[in-house]
Amino acid sequence: MRVSMTEAKARLSELVRRAEAGSEVILTRNGVAVARLVPARPASVAESRRALLQAVRAEGAAKATAGPSAARSQDFLYEEDDR
Repeated sequence: MRVSMTEAKARLSELVRRAEAGSEVILTRNGVAVARLVPARPASVAESRRALLQAVRAEGAAKATAGPSAARSQDFLYEEDDR
């Protein structure tokens, strides 16, 4: 829902109730969107942990480098006379 700033001043309580109910309210000035009213929901502990884990996994994946192949590692374990 798009509402001009002038209209929003007169209807602020109603617009906040709509935002609380889940509607997105866009405030405009001279027809240009300048602000957005959305419901403020505190993140649950589970959501916060999930976001943190995703960030850590993404950072780790970005830093990961490939090591030596398993076939090459086997050569270091055994000498040429098969001991």
